[in-house]
Amino acid sequence: MDDRTHEPAHSICPFCGVGCGIEYAPASGKATGWRGPVNRKGEVCPKGVAAYDAVTSDERLTEPLIRGDDSNLHPASWDEAFDRIEREFTEARDQHGPDSCYFIASSNCTNEENYLLQKVARVFGTNNVDNCARLCHSSTVAAMSSRFGAGAMTNTLDDLMEADCFLVVGANPAVNHPVIFRSYLLPAIKQGTTMIHVDPRATETTQAAEHHLPVKPGYDIPLLNAMAAVIVEEGLVDAAFVTERTTEFGPLKQFLAEVDVDSAAEQAGVDPEDLRTAARAYGEADAAAIFTGMGMSQHHCGTANVHALLNLALLTGNVGKRGAGVNPLRGQNNVQGAGDVGALPSVLPGYRPVTDADARAAIAEEWGVEPAAIPAAPGLTEVEATHEMGESVHACYVFGENPAVTEPNQARVREKLQECFLVVHDIFPSETTEFADVVLPGSSWAEKDGTVTNTDRQVMRMRPNTTTPGEARTDLAIIQELGRRLTDDPFEYDSPAQVFTELTRVAPIYGGMRYDDIGDGSLRWPFPAGADAGTDVLHVDRFENGSRTADFRVVEHVAPADPVTEDDLVLTTGRVIEHFNSGAVTRRSDTLTRLRAAGTLQIHPEDAESRGIEDGEPVHVENDRGSLTVAAEVTPAIRRGTVFMTFHDDDPLVNVLTGDTLDPEAKIPEYKHSAVRVEVEPCN
Repeated sequence: MDDRTHEPAHSICPFCGVGCGIEYAPASGKATGWRGPVNRKGEVCPKGVAAYDAVTSDERLTEPLIRGDDSNLHPASWDEAFDRIEREFTEARDQHGPDSCYFIASSNCTNEENYLLQKVARVFGTNNVDNCARLCHSSTVAAMSSRFGAGAMTNTLDDLMEADCFLVVGANPAVNHPVIFRSYLLPAIKQGTTMIHVDPRATETTQAAEHHLPVKPGYDIPLLNAMAAVIVEEGLVDAAFVTERTTEFGPLKQFLAEVDVDSAAEQAGVDPEDLRTAARAYGEADAAAIFTGMGMSQHHCGTANVHALLNLALLTGNVGKRGAGVNPLRGQNNVQGAGDVGALPSVLPGYRPVTDADARAAIAEEWGVEPAAIPAAPGLTEVEATHEMGESVHACYVFGENPAVTEPNQARVREKLQECFLVVHDIFPSETTEFADVVLPGSSWAEKDGTVTNTDRQVMRMRPNTTTPGEARTDLAIIQELGRRLTDDPFEYDSPAQVFTELTRVAPIYGGMRYDDIGDGSLRWPFPAGADAGTDVLHVDRFENGSRTADFRVVEHVAPADPVTEDDLVLTTGRVIEHFNSGAVTRRSDTLTRLRAAGTLQIHPEDAESRGIEDGEPVHVENDRGSLTVAAEVTPAIRRGTVFMTFHDDDPLVNVLTGDTLDPEAKIPEYKHSAVRVEVEPCN
């Protein structure tokens, strides 16, 4: 029985990157919206309404657990748990060096918590820290950072309502970012903004689109190159912008002149005339805004995909002005912030490279350590670290994530999780705690105090609506104790505000922010020290890297990692509005489970007919990595040759089928193209 006191306090929804204001509602015992910086009418989606279900769930972790000699997890004291962690991590460092330890941060936790965890890692002596943005948006960040100097949304939700055209590529905001869609995009569309939707499926987003290009998974580059070729061919290039703000147009123009638009469109699986019409709609708009999501980024060529997308924005001069730009839609409530504060293996807080000696020296001075204490070599990414468990990685701390569901090629992942000392810091037992040696009970969104940064760079406040249950502690307190145990730093902070103030001193993009100034509003980065306000539209006169110009890139098609035989279908993955990520939280909500109890396999009627599959019938899906059984959902919404599943369920677990081939630059795995065989489930 939950005997805690629950009182309303303005906080932020723990789910997608929109950043809606929510709080406890005494009348219903659930969550309700308040008029926040983004959801200004107090509107929330089904997950927001059900957000409090997890807070009061009787499945919450309420005491530390340690795996005993009988291979079972048993209750333990906090001292016993931390003694074990301290001993194992210290032994690993002493025997194999600090890079033998790994720290997985959480895109679902606050800036202050993630900042302290990356500080623990670096003071411990390693850059081996990453967060789940690696699995969803790292290729977008890699491409945009290399050419624009920042990997975040270039524009704000407000100014994007002024666009004449929305190009939505590999994203489904009507489902995945519903408040953005209904409160910002849909009103603009109703006022005349044209929307182009590029997606293998016809979704709720497609219903509002004037143009739908049902791209074949893995063939975004031919489609985008063909659109760019139409823009050049038909004189839709913004010549003044190209001259003043870009370089390397010549090689790109020559490359595009050789692109056969019809052949490229057919290679991408779309009608050539539909592609030309969509390219004209984008190229002719006075202001055109791109929205991009994991359909673009989650490929072993994800970085190349985004480079091809950036070419479109530069060709048409749709950078550095209102109603335009390139705007990644973040998946978790603090994907943006976790990267901002340095929970990445290659950058320090504020995206300063770990290879930058001046940046390391400045942070070392703030932290009171020798400059040499902060390593100069980038660490491993999350998936690389999983591959190295039991080899170069001997101890791992997992904070608020569930890699035993979310990482690809689960047969390999689960084998590897057994090969290192594993600490899981979370609010529920999960598929990952089944492999843990120590489990630490942390705090849910309604027990947190601190800040998060939403998808359009707004830093907002979270406030506790209740206390942690049982012996569970706040995440900030747990990470401070971890820091004290693993390093010589006292990690003494009396409040999240004190942590945030330190963050502003080491992350220039937050330099001018003051915790008390956030209030019930928001502050947007970049907000440099001495500024009166943050910057809304990026790259107006100069790109964030300081350059007046950005370069064009010639992007060749990259074949998908999985070869596809004549009998194979291509599996792609995504979300539904009712559930979230691994489902470890939303599957605890009776409300959300009633709305959508189990996942299905969407399959085109012609593919179903040729395999003798009926709607609702259980089917067997397999490839060389694994197999599963799932109910078929026969629907023309999915293109022929492609099947679709969500990744919210532990059974069926779609990531037994997905591959772990990595993008060479961003190290993101291939989730959106997996060759599979589908047949009627044999009778036993």
